[in-house]
Amino acid sequence: MRIVFLNPSGQMGGAEVALLDMLASLREAAPELTLELIVSDGGSVATRAAALGVVTTVLPFPASLSRLGDASLAGPNSNGSNRLQLLRQLAFANPGIAGYVSRLRKLLRQRRPDVIHSNGFKMHLLGAMARPRGVPLVWHVHDYVQSRPFMAALLKVFRKRCSLAIVNSNSVGQDLKAVCGDAFPIQTIYNGVDTKVFSPSGERLDLDFLSGLPPAEPGTIRVGLLGTLARWKGHETFLTALSLLAPDIPVRGYVIGDALYQTDGSQTSLAELQDIARRLGISSRVGFTGFVAEPASAMRALDVVVHASTQREPFGLVIVEAMACGRAVVIGEAGGAAELIDVGENALGHTPGDAAQLAERITQLATDPELRARLGAAGRATAEQRFNRTRLAGELAPIYESLRNSGRQSAIKRQRSDVSEQRTVERGQSRENRD
Repeated sequence: MRIVFLNPSGQMGGAEVALLDMLASLREAAPELTLELIVSDGGSVATRAAALGVVTTVLPFPASLSRLGDASLAGPNSNGSNRLQLLRQLAFANPGIAGYVSRLRKLLRQRRPDVIHSNGFKMHLLGAMARPRGVPLVWHVHDYVQSRPFMAALLKVFRKRCSLAIVNSNSVGQDLKAVCGDAFPIQTIYNGVDTKVFSPSGERLDLDFLSGLPPAEPGTIRVGLLGTLARWKGHETFLTALSLLAPDIPVRGYVIGDALYQTDGSQTSLAELQDIARRLGISSRVGFTGFVAEPASAMRALDVVVHASTQREPFGLVIVEAMACGRAVVIGEAGGAAELIDVGENALGHTPGDAAQLAERITQLATDPELRARLGAAGRATAEQRFNRTRLAGELAPIYESLRNSGRQSAIKRQRSDVSEQRTVERGQSRENRD
């Protein structure tokens, strides 16, 4: 069985980490599968997939497609409700889309997949347009759709070309059903983590050095927020919470990560966040490391990991990774993130966007080493039991097999229908000749 994965970005984000964990689990547990990846650029995703033995092809996006998204399409009076207008606007904003679909369709025909598995909104749409007839298409949805009106409208247009949507939380599944209808087939598969890489033991980064700060005083509690600089990830909330901490609490904060995606208007920048820190008067109390290649090493250097998303979090991979590293975690209790934890048992929670409440949780953990240790140990156990990536192959392989079988049955029905239609035409022609 040949599975071709489609991914819209060559750089590492949460969806890309989830994709590589799936590929690794499938490669280890089901080596008989042929796994291939088509990706938009030759970044770290392509390199890591190839290292797993996955045949990887780079099919570059035109620049206009790379920048395309709800933030770049939406005008001041746009709501995405007129589908025809939406499709015309999409074509106008991105004249190269037809050419890309043609190239992708040609490549897919050459690869002859049994199943296509797309891993991002742009590839969901491109895969639906380029999918060879009869090949099942799986949309792997990692984000809320309703918050992106243009993408939501387009997914609704193309939903009948998708055989199944895999979602990373029940919360995302409910959101997708609201767009595509209750009859739309959806299955929840939580993301996994490599609990050998994300573990309490291992290298620890020098976060002070990476941030250009002097070494912290002994006994300093290190509190960090890791992730891309998407505007909804709550970096400003985190910085504000740090500014509300009592001066005598020995805490140093860290913003770990950098801008990633090319979509216009979707991210803040390190310079913006550094300006906010200066305005809040906490420049000496917070460091900005920029991108780190090994997030597990960064997490192990922290005492507390903060998840501060101001909107519903579809899943929250950093939450599970930090738990696997045995760190105490504070999360924003909303959406899929709330499905991952038991508050007070393996993590603490706060209301998303509430900087004062987040400051209270950080204070609670900074001043209670026994609580940090208890939550860290419970979080590690939860990650091993519920989120170890080894389980992914056992959940995915039966789905692929079922879709392949249904695709074959559909192909047989089409062939029989075509043969029957041809015979009907031939009989009609024969009668005309006799007449």
